[in-house]
Amino acid sequence: MTPTARILMCPPDHFGIHYEINPWMRRERPADAEAAAEQWSALCAALRAAGAELALLDPVPGLPDLVFTANAALVFRERAFVSRFRHAERRGEESVDAEWFASNGFEVERLPDTLFFEGAGDALFCGDTLYAGYRIRSDIQAHQWIARRIDRRVIPLELVDPYYYHLDTCFCPLTSSAALYFPPAFDAYARTALVEQIPTLIEVEPDEARRFACNAVVVGRTVVTNTGCPRLHARLRAEGFEAVETPLDEFVKSGGSAKCLTLRLDGEESTRT
Repeated sequence: MTPTARILMCPPDHFGIHYEINPWMRRERPADAEAAAEQWSALCAALRAAGAELALLDPVPGLPDLVFTANAALVFRERAFVSRFRHAERRGEESVDAEWFASNGFEVERLPDTLFFEGAGDALFCGDTLYAGYRIRSDIQAHQWIARRIDRRVIPLELVDPYYYHLDTCFCPLTSSAALYFPPAFDAYARTALVEQIPTLIEVEPDEARRFACNAVVVGRTVVTNTGCPRLHARLRAEGFEAVETPLDEFVKSGGSAKCLTLRLDGEESTRT
């Protein structure tokens, strides 16, 4: 089988809830290391079954969130725009990510020191347009800076619910003209912009949004999500997709799920057909 996606992942050897930087994280509710490893491996298996090729970033002690590779960078062709994290707890990841990309043939691009940007967590292509979440983690100016560098249109989307602090927790492009979204996570302007720009928007219901239904990985016509999203899966099947669920509750404790654990190395825009 020819791979339909190249995806970067990081084993959860050092994953845990060691600090609190979003509403999901509570140190009194720790992650189960053995269960997290099993769930991560099952996600890997589901992605490989869908035709993805996986590359691995070595885990590093003291960087529990390195496992969330979506936040490492935005990859555009052979360029990696590496993140500048808002929270000090995650800034140690920046040099690790940059070294991996440089060692693997990518041109590493660094944003100005004054701008915060959290990679594909807040920057997702739908067609040729870059949709960019801002306010909670990334700066709107960072997305505009990147858009100029890659000569692509950017549409800023203000995130207003701290539980949906990254764009990939509430928005997921499926094709160049279709996407999942959870409307309450956005301000009124962002909701209007999404409706005007994307012909097919599949609205996720609140209980399934809390199961990180929008935090899905799309590999061709396969959509991989956390468990507990039956209505979304039924809708996806009706739209001609194969919906796959795999349990990721240990990572939900930290505010992440399937998409957070992956980064498209062939570019987030590469298979939006």
